[in-house]
Amino acid sequence: MPDDERNNDRNNERTRDNKDFSITEMIVRVIITAIVVGLTAFFTPGFSVDGLWSLLIASIVIGILDYLVERFTGMDASAFGKGIKGFLITVVILYVTRLIVPGFHVTWLGAIIGAIVIGIIDMIIPSRASI
Repeated sequence: MPDDERNNDRNNERTRDNKDFSITEMIVRVIITAIVVGLTAFFTPGFSVDGLWSLLIASIVIGILDYLVERFTGMDASAFGKGIKGFLITVVILYVTRLIVPGFHVTWLGAIIGAIVIGIIDMIIPSRASI
């Protein structure tokens, strides 16, 4: 088999591996999201979480919404990762989560400031490296 064909086979396997669902990866995403959302709620006015269960459920909902955005648009919903579009998607995801999760409170201004705080925290704790 020529080298070019082997390289193409390896690239196809890597692409296939990246698309596979991993429960471990999802658990890590939820934990990292919970940490980031907890820190964001602590530092952001207009953004609060009423307890650990609300935080965990919000983290799961945010992870699902993030996955759906990535899946259907192909766009990373990172606050600073993809410019203004990623920032706005993060704001919308935070605000929509408020409608789904009891005990998760955020105003529009809180979602905007929260997206900025999430972007700053994401620069310190690079969640995409493990997500």
